[in-house]
Amino acid sequence: MHSLKKNKDFNFIYKKGERVSTDNFTLFVVKSKFFDYRIGFSINKKLGKANKRNLLKRRLKEITRREIKILPHRNYVVLARNEAINLDFVALKEEIKRLFTKYEKKKNI
Repeated sequence: MHSLKKNKDFNFIYKKGERVSTDNFTLFVVKSKFFDYRIGFSINKKLGKANKRNLLKRRLKEITRREIKILPHRNYVVLARNEAINLDFVALKEEIKRLFTKYEKKKNI
């Protein structure tokens, strides 16, 4: 329901979105005309085999679903960087919280 699936949506957010980064992730955010938010996760093939990438994606989905207060009227893309694949669940949770907090502080929300 809240997921981005189409390549054109990802490309639009990469080009037009605001960017916030931490050591292991980059968050792209663009405003949307729809009430609900949509979120997508981008994990490059260079980071590992499919099973590791899928595990990281499942963990990120669970963290954003349970732990993060995601604002409506926005589309998000979380881009994983090199060492993100090696983080455990607790470290991932802290990094994602820091990423979204950094965006909120930047926007003064």
